[in-house]
Amino acid sequence: MSSVSLRGIEKRFGAVEVIRGIDLTVDSGEFVVFVGPSGCGKSTLLRLIAGLEHISGGELLIGDRMVNEVQASRRGVAMVFQSYALYPHLTVRDNMGFGLKVRKVPVAERDRRVADAASTLKLEALLDRYPRELSGGQRQRVAIGRAIVGNPDVFLFDEPLSNLDAELRVHMRAEIAALHKRLAATMVYVTHDQIEAMTLADKIVVLRDGRIEQVGSPRELYESPANVFVAQFIGSPKMNVLPVALARLLSDGSPAPAAAESVGIRPEHITVTTAGDGVLKGTVSLCEYTGAVTLLHVALPGEQNCLVLHDDKQTPAIGSQVGLTADAASLHYFDSRGEAIRMAAG
Repeated sequence: MSSVSLRGIEKRFGAVEVIRGIDLTVDSGEFVVFVGPSGCGKSTLLRLIAGLEHISGGELLIGDRMVNEVQASRRGVAMVFQSYALYPHLTVRDNMGFGLKVRKVPVAERDRRVADAASTLKLEALLDRYPRELSGGQRQRVAIGRAIVGNPDVFLFDEPLSNLDAELRVHMRAEIAALHKRLAATMVYVTHDQIEAMTLADKIVVLRDGRIEQVGSPRELYESPANVFVAQFIGSPKMNVLPVALARLLSDGSPAPAAAESVGIRPEHITVTTAGDGVLKGTVSLCEYTGAVTLLHVALPGEQNCLVLHDDKQTPAIGSQVGLTADAASLHYFDSRGEAIRMAAG
């Protein structure tokens, strides 16, 4: 497997700049996820690595080889698309081996690779079926198998689970994670779903408007977001961001940094008490019961809304007054530009 290095990568469509000087290294064998809202440039960046779009500026290296002008078929990458892109008139076996056939790989070697990939993905019983005879999850496994048989240096995934239902997405996430572990492969994965990013990635790259906002492990991004955007994008439900004056109440008056304009607190770090006991009072405006926990929407003074994950069996009624408290250590402070203020240890 190979590393991938992006050095000042830019992409323009006419006068529109969609990728703005990206610097990033994907280590060999690493699972890296590009995540961000629609239009942030994550799929475009993946297509630049794949060779499906021309690079406007910067250098792209796969291993030690600069591939800016190298054809997609010669880059040593394999891409799994959102739409599966299977040939409807070919069987599973022929779909998986089609790329090898085009490259004139001998039949015996082709059959061996297809059989190995089918065994890895538990597709042996489906090799003689056609795509129309498969479920969505089976089709996606065939598309992944087609990528595996080429023995690529880098696997690229462009939102491969977005067409699947919720239960199947969870199952396929686990399969892709297990596949990465078995192959020890370099994988770059694009998704708009931050839960996919958190559960799959060794390293997450958060993008916005064609720029990198933060790079780090899921835990680093969750516990130490670089700014308000990352803080609210990573984690579900999203982090509450409140005026710093409310935070002083929430944390029972603990002092905030002098430069702090706002404070972030995750819904799971807030404790619900009776209105008389809480240092910050609010009104429950909505309850979303999910089984294990209930997500409370609490209206605070100044028309602020606060999300709270509540795991008590007694859920407050809509319209009732509740008190809220939080440990000062769980608060995240941000300056006037929305950048994180790091608190000194100790």
